[in-house]
Parts: sequence; structure tokens; C-alpha cells
Amino acid sequence: MAVKIRLARRGRKQLAIFDIVAADARSPRDGKFIEKLGQYNPNTAPATVTLKEDRALYWLMVGAQPTETAHKILSVKGVLFKKHLQVGVEKGAITQEVADTRFDAWKEEKLAKRDARVAELSGNKATVKTAAQAAEKKKNEDRAAAIALANAPAPVVEEIVVEETAEEVVAEVAAEETPNEEATA
Repeated sequence: MAVKIRLARRGRKQLAIFDIVAADARSPRDGKFIEKLGQYNPNTAPATVTLKEDRALYWLMVGAQPTETAHKILSVKGVLFKKHLQVGVEKGAITQEVADTRFDAWKEEKLAKRDARVAELSGNKATVKTAAQAAEKKKNEDRAAAIALANAPAPVVEEIVVEETAEEVVAEVAAEETPNEEATA
């Protein structure tokens, strides 16, 4: 019997959660399986994976073939690297202690990278949120200023009335009617 490590879909519409299972290759995707190895939730950021690593390692050692997505999940969790080291121990290339120290060093490095990435993602969310709040506050202030300007009473323009005397008006008209001496010359 050919055994596959694959994902079995469950959950509701538009919000899928996947079980990581060891199943016969001939059984349907969501059908009968041999053993449930864990769970994968792609709806969280970053994706959540719970896995029985020892059981997944067992199935890999007895010949189970992971599908492409399951292979990536097992690689991220370190199960494939542990299998690689265990094969080296069985062949006599390295000792079990060396394999364990290499795996522990790899696991610590991987966890440090993941924690840094999670912190970066949460920091980016906070930065984006504060920037969006500042932009919205400025937009609201601009709107309030525009509304205040529209609702403000129109400024009263005072007209300056200059009362000219009749004598000044006659003098101005007479000055305009006299021809210029330069124009006639």
C-alpha cells in the first residue's frame, strides 16, 4: 500500500482549515486516512501549523511520500532535516549526539528568524495603523476647516463714499475738456 502524507480539507466555505494526514494514496482527499498528524491553518498571519513531529518522522522513515504542500510544511517544521540526519545515523556517517546537536542548532536559528519576522509583521501593522490614523485626522481637520469657511458669515465690505463738491466735479470736467497744447503743436 502506497502511503501519502497530505492535506485533508475541512472548515467552512471561504475559511478552510486543513488536517495533515497519512493516508492511502488511493483514498479520496477528504476520505479515509490512516493517522492524523497535525493541522494547518492558512487563515492566520503567519500560518499556524501544529504537527506531531515524531509521528510524521516515523511515516517518512517507513516510506510515506509527502505531497508538495505537505513537503513544504514538513520542511519548515524541520521534519525533513531530522529525517536526513537520521538516515545519516543509520548509515553510520554520524552519531546520534552529533545529529541531535545539529538539529537543535538549526531549530534555534529557525525560531529566531521566525520570531524576528513575526515582530516585523506586527511592527509594520502598528506603523501602518498610526499612519492611517494620522492621515484620517488631517483629512477630518481639512473637512472641518472647509465646513467652517462655508458656514462663516460673508465679510461685510464697507463702501467708502467720497462726497465731492460740485465745484471739484466742474473743475475736473473742465480740465478734461481743455485740449493739450502739446497735441496741437
